[in-house]
Amino acid sequence: MQPVFSFFDPTIKRSLSFSKVEFERDAALLHRWQQQPYVVPYWKLNISFEDYKKHLKKFLSDEHQTLYLGLIDGVPMSYWEAYWVRGDVIENAYDPHPEDQGIHLLIGEEAFLGKGYALPLLRAIVNFQFLHQETEKVIAEPDIRNEKMIHVFEKCGFEKVKPIELPDKTGMLMYCYRETFERRWKDVFEGATKSV
Repeated sequence: MQPVFSFFDPTIKRSLSFSKVEFERDAALLHRWQQQPYVVPYWKLNISFEDYKKHLKKFLSDEHQTLYLGLIDGVPMSYWEAYWVRGDVIENAYDPHPEDQGIHLLIGEEAFLGKGYALPLLRAIVNFQFLHQETEKVIAEPDIRNEKMIHVFEKCGFEKVKPIELPDKTGMLMYCYRETFERRWKDVFEGATKSV
């Protein structure tokens, strides 16, 4: 599993990495994660494996987004959708800059829940997104009911903008500006080992 980005997080003393999703290797794992009771209310993908495979193939062929597995010390435990706002349904919810990016995530392995890993992982992938020099803002639109996730986004440096109506949910539009992010987490990423 070749990572596109890896980072040793000094705050949790764990190696975090992200690898692109591969259909044959990852479909069954991702389908299992989507059946988790704490995932279903927000992702609504508790569907048959056959239907999920169709969904995943469609998402993998969508050129405006990239799907990743998030790993801690080499163990796959989370799923990430990094996307360009242009070309996404969210682009109609605000006036996007052409290089704005967005992020969706879920923790798939229950053993990793409640251990304080969501923030370091989110911080790492947002840092990865900001490696694209023209991106000055990463956005998120978590389900407005998902207060835990909204709190994690805020701790990362995202700020609430407004509730928005999307086809599958009412989301809370949130922005994370490069300047805010880099100022907040400079010490974490300075001198850290990372590879792209």
